[in-house]
Amino acid sequence: MKLTKPRLTFWQILNMNVGFLGIQYSFGLQQTAINPIFLYLGAPEDMLPILNIAGPVTGLIVQPIIGAMSDKTWSNRWGRRKPYFLIGALLGSLCLFAFPYSPVLWFAVGLLWILDVGNNMAMEPYRAFVGDKLPEKQLSLGYQMQSLFVGAGILLANGSIVLFQYLFGGESVEEAGTIPQWIYYSFFIGAFLSLTTILWSVFKTPEIPPTDEELEEINKIKKLPQSERILAPFLEIIEAIKEMPKFMWRIGAVYLFQWYALFIYWQFTTPLFKLTMGYSTSEAASQAAKMSLTYNIVTMLVALALVPLTLRFGGKKVYALSLVGTAIALFAIPYISDPTLVLVPMVLFGIGWAAMMGIPYTMVSKIVPQDRRGVYMGILNMMIVIPMFIQTLSFGPIYKYLLGNNAINAMLFAGVFFVIAAFLAFRLNESKSVYN
Repeated sequence: MKLTKPRLTFWQILNMNVGFLGIQYSFGLQQTAINPIFLYLGAPEDMLPILNIAGPVTGLIVQPIIGAMSDKTWSNRWGRRKPYFLIGALLGSLCLFAFPYSPVLWFAVGLLWILDVGNNMAMEPYRAFVGDKLPEKQLSLGYQMQSLFVGAGILLANGSIVLFQYLFGGESVEEAGTIPQWIYYSFFIGAFLSLTTILWSVFKTPEIPPTDEELEEINKIKKLPQSERILAPFLEIIEAIKEMPKFMWRIGAVYLFQWYALFIYWQFTTPLFKLTMGYSTSEAASQAAKMSLTYNIVTMLVALALVPLTLRFGGKKVYALSLVGTAIALFAIPYISDPTLVLVPMVLFGIGWAAMMGIPYTMVSKIVPQDRRGVYMGILNMMIVIPMFIQTLSFGPIYKYLLGNNAINAMLFAGVFFVIAAFLAFRLNESKSVYN
């Protein structure tokens, strides 16, 4: 039986997505502040990819499992997706508070693993949460609202880094093996936002109860022996992959190149500015934060504007063109040595980021079955972390032996991968159910 969902107001959709702000603030710190911390604690540049392997590994394991589990969860008090939001947010909050106190490199790397588990546990059910609540005609608005909060969260994270480095980092002298005091404050804010924004959405947005058929299936799983209950999510993932729509495989091909390239950008922006502008690690980290700040401002401004564009022209064209713009941005950045002018390409990057964070989720949410939305959103996120996993294993040697330990070459390499991703996106064949 197909569930008829009530149309929500703009403010109801906004409230249900506020929790994404804290999650994305945390991811913003991972993009901009974690790699400088690794450098402060003595990590060599060619080790940065492998030190970031926590993200893809935890995403690969945690997201589909949590998605499958949340599909088969229901509590009259807490709902279906909310228990996972709360546990993940609490775990992430504790890690963010502890991160700047890392005494040595291995401790910081270990915390990153736990932080990624928490973030993935909170984020994956959030994607399904939007699909659970919204009727099909509002899905594009719901996911682009998430894209807006992606921009807002990362914007706040990077804005705080720029602000605190300006206020408290200018006169500090970098000491080997020591994390500067000014970077602590951004993590403390993240620890606060990670939990409070999730709580806002939890208390402001009731979940829709499962249908009688779904509840019967959930109760059937609850009656299984413990060993079978543990195996159930894994079996569900395998079955879902076997029956996965072909469109998702095509999206996976785009994601392979898109997310490999994005991981290169996040890892090597700070080393790039040390090379092209002669900056110290702190100055380069601050400049990288300004880049992220700029493109996330653009993401916030254009995220909702993409809704009518995708409805009119189709998601494929808007998505593919946004990837072309992102490639142009990465080709330009290494050749601009002025710290202000180098922010200009971030306009194209921000448009691309807004599209990447919304359009594919809208497409997929419309073509997967309601009772498997959680597991398929988890599988979609597997398609993000698999390229990241490949990148963390492969790009260190590529950077060292093929690209000459040169961050400029790394950025150009990422630009080429975005061109390939755009070509594959142009070849996506949307089903008639998408954007109709």
